[in-house]
Amino acid sequence: MPPPPPLPGDPLAPLARPIALTRAAMLAERLLRAFWPLLSLAAVTFTLLAFRLPDHLGAGQWPVLAGALGFLAVVLAAFGLRRFRIPTRAEAIARLDATLPGRPLAALTDSLTLGETDPATRALWALHRGRMAERAAGARAPLPAPDLAPRDPYGLRISALTGVTVALIFGAPLAIFSPPEHPRPPGAAEAAMGPAWEGWAEPPRYTGKPGLYLNGVEGEDLVLPEGTKLSFRFYGAPGSVPFRETVSSPAATPEKTEGGEVQSLDLMARRSGVIEIGGRTGRVFRVTLLSDSGPVVDLPRLAERRADGKLAQPFQARDDYGVVRGQARVSLDLAAVDRRYGLAIAPEPRPDLTFDLPLPITGSRADFTETLIEDMSEHPWANLPVKLSLSVEDGLGQTGTSGDQALDLPGRRFFDPRAAALIELRRDLLWSRENAPRTAQLLRAILNRPAGLFPAPQMAEALHAQIERLEGASLTPEARDEVAKVLWDLAKLLEDGGLADALAAMQQAQERLSEAIRNGASKDEIAKLMAELKEATDRYLQMLAERATDQEEGPQFGQKQDSQRITGDQIQQMMAEIQRLMEEGKMAEAQELLDQLARLMENMKVTQGEGGEGDGPGGKAMKDLGQTLREQQKLSDDAFRQMQRSPQPEGIDPGLEQPGPGGPQMQPDAQPQAGEGAQGDPGESLAGRQHALRRELERQRGLMPRLDGEAARQAERALDGAGEAMDGAEQALKEGDLGGALDRQADAIEALREGLRQLGEALAEEGGQGQTGQGAQGMERRGDATGGHGERELPRDPLGRATGEGSRIGTDSDLLKGDDIYRRARDLLDEIRRRTAERSRPEPERDYLRRLLDRFATP
Repeated sequence: MPPPPPLPGDPLAPLARPIALTRAAMLAERLLRAFWPLLSLAAVTFTLLAFRLPDHLGAGQWPVLAGALGFLAVVLAAFGLRRFRIPTRAEAIARLDATLPGRPLAALTDSLTLGETDPATRALWALHRGRMAERAAGARAPLPAPDLAPRDPYGLRISALTGVTVALIFGAPLAIFSPPEHPRPPGAAEAAMGPAWEGWAEPPRYTGKPGLYLNGVEGEDLVLPEGTKLSFRFYGAPGSVPFRETVSSPAATPEKTEGGEVQSLDLMARRSGVIEIGGRTGRVFRVTLLSDSGPVVDLPRLAERRADGKLAQPFQARDDYGVVRGQARVSLDLAAVDRRYGLAIAPEPRPDLTFDLPLPITGSRADFTETLIEDMSEHPWANLPVKLSLSVEDGLGQTGTSGDQALDLPGRRFFDPRAAALIELRRDLLWSRENAPRTAQLLRAILNRPAGLFPAPQMAEALHAQIERLEGASLTPEARDEVAKVLWDLAKLLEDGGLADALAAMQQAQERLSEAIRNGASKDEIAKLMAELKEATDRYLQMLAERATDQEEGPQFGQKQDSQRITGDQIQQMMAEIQRLMEEGKMAEAQELLDQLARLMENMKVTQGEGGEGDGPGGKAMKDLGQTLREQQKLSDDAFRQMQRSPQPEGIDPGLEQPGPGGPQMQPDAQPQAGEGAQGDPGESLAGRQHALRRELERQRGLMPRLDGEAARQAERALDGAGEAMDGAEQALKEGDLGGALDRQADAIEALREGLRQLGEALAEEGGQGQTGQGAQGMERRGDATGGHGERELPRDPLGRATGEGSRIGTDSDLLKGDDIYRRARDLLDEIRRRTAERSRPEPERDYLRRLLDRFATP
């Protein structure tokens, strides 16, 4: 067999690119190894130039340093050229071949020495070269590895690179292309050698601009704020440094100081112009003066009367650099005053009211918005026409004003007729002391029949004393102010004074709100009066509920007919509607609804229900479910007591309670009966009662009205869960597992409660009422006896006791009974803590709750 033909061409031709890259990497390695000292020197030189070292050297120092650096660079370059050698292609092939297993590149360039004539040898050699070619195809050029650490044991190259990095971040890299700045500003030595100058520009402090050293300013353009102070100092004989300027008015001339060798000049820049300084170091400055505009103050809107009677006037001020002070001035607008009654005579002269405007403590004062708040409710001009003017001033002394704005000076409004009368008499007396006889006469008219007019007889006595002072020989300004103070205090007592009778307080709140609607009160005042009406109404309803607690049946607001009944929810809805109408500006509709609420509350009285039985099937279903719930709780209590004592071998435990006459009736097929356990196991007796309750629940569900809605479906699911829990409890009682039975009974009780709550909401949605079903199982709202606030749930007090028949508060059952007395204790503590945190509750009640927590919640 003839030998295989040799591989055509260069066997390494496919690897030309990896070989070239390997050779380039070797070239970079040798360059770095040879010239790294030269590169480090270049890095150091760049760092020095970037930090402007030439600017800090003298005229003869920088060339010496540059020459030394150049000589050192030549020496290092020669040393590098002496060591540098360009790598050959063979060295690159060997370097690349060393990175591959088996050195395939060398195998491709080898030739067969022995056995060229042997066909088997030639075939084996061809197979070997094919495998080497496959390995060589995966060759990748290695990265440069200069390995400079052994050649630079002191890390000089690292220091040079660190300097370059710092220069790039903190220096001025572009400064290497600019020559050193010369000549430098004259110093003290140069000033002593010949004529020289120095200059400073100090902008006004309020601008916040920094001062300038004019000798160090580059260029001729100089932009300064108006009012900048320019100071110059000239060294040498007088007149040796020519000076001319056109920025001050009039032009300033230097003054001789310090023995005639130094002249100083201070001037104020008032206009744009030119400053020319002659001499060897002279300069020319073209000054552009930035004019300072005057401040501006605006009133976004006029002040509205707040409920507390304070003036709250928002304003907005702005200036180029910032406002430094401001003032508000209030003057009486006599032309706009209704000059009738006590205001018909000329008023006594009073100075205008002035107030300092509030300015931002932090932040910019160039543009800000603030609110001036002042209490002028006791001032004689309160609620009278006045003119309000705001003025602000900047640092230059320029002022800006808002102009006169006409408005009624906000003051407290009194809606009680008696208080309003006293306030009007007080205003007339402060208007002028000539009104003293008229004020005394009107006070005598008010006190003609004081019985029933004032809540306390001391008020009438105090007014009689003031009449005597008014009718005296002379009324001094001090005595007048004292009388006015007494009238003010009495009016506040009549307006705010706590009436003990809740109905009178509610009616008073309604009258004050009506008066506010008629007089066009502000939104803030109406909101405050509306809150007072809600609070007074809640107190009145609470009084009705407390008055009915001693009755056998629960309180119902209104008559016995459904059309005349009203719930706490409906009262709250009416007041919410009144507030909505007032917020929308529909005062007539709000007044009509308020009158309707007043008539309704006047006719409200406590009537007796019918044992909690509703007029329809919904009320009957609620009552039956409530009875089932009570029987389930009683059965759970009996099971708990049975678990606490040892079982008796004969007879029924005498502590077990049997269903009373009002309890659920057993069906004919219900077994075992409640009394069957008299001769059997006590657990079987409890299981029979549980079975009877389960059958009774099924009967009641069959008689329930068909309702739609999510609440009805939730009620169905809850009652299904109650039935399943009852079945589980019955089975556990049959098996003697009292612990498991108690757990299932607790689930049944919770499910019954949820079913009652959801059924009540479903009936309310169906009938459009806030409460469906009366008496024991009527739905109430937690936290308010009237159903005014909170979450709907069964009427139970915080101790976990169910209300008695007809919503009677309290129960005859033992508090230590139940499905989980420890859970009840935790719930009670949580409820006390929640009520203690409610700031809306009266302080005496919160203090009592805190004492309870201190006594029982502290471990």
